[in-house]
Amino acid sequence: MNVADKICEKVRDLPEPLAREVLDFIKRIYSQHDICVEEMKKAQVSVMQQIWGNKEDDIWNEL
Repeated sequence: MNVADKICEKVRDLPEPLAREVLDFIKRIYSQHDICVEEMKKAQVSVMQQIWGNKEDDIWNEL
């Protein structure tokens, strides 16, 4: 049995209000992960602009 199955098994036994709390917690985890990914993408922009924005590589812009 994998971790997700074990979590599902435990959650099935919870009263509805507690199950909602678990769901809210999972949503928060997803949200935080999405925020981290977006922040990492933004942090890379300036570096990537230096790589993409040089004259030697302008030929690639036409592809």
